[in-house]
Amino acid sequence: MQNNIINKPEHVPAKTSTLAIVSLVFGILGLFFIGSLVGIITGHLARSEIRKSEGRLEGDALALTGLITGYIGFILAFIWVALLGGLAILAALFG
Repeated sequence: MQNNIINKPEHVPAKTSTLAIVSLVFGILGLFFIGSLVGIITGHLARSEIRKSEGRLEGDALALTGLITGYIGFILAFIWVALLGGLAILAALFG
C-alpha cells in the first residue's frame, strides 16, 4: 500500500512592510514638525512595494496613515514657518 498524501505548500503569512512602519512612525513624528518628509517618501515607496508584492507584504493602511499624517505635518510646518516669517517682517517694519 502506497501513501497517497499530496504535499501542499504551507501558507506563508504576509509580512508587514518595513517601509510602511517607518512611514507611520515618521508621519506621526511629522505632526510635531520632525520627519514629515521621511513619512511622505517612505509612505509612497511602501504602497508601491506592497502593490508589487502580490500579497506577500501587507501594511497598506499603515503606509496610508503615514502619508496622511506626513502631509498634515508638512502643511502645519509650512504654515508655522510662514507665520513666523510674517511676524519677523512685521517686526522689522514696525519695530
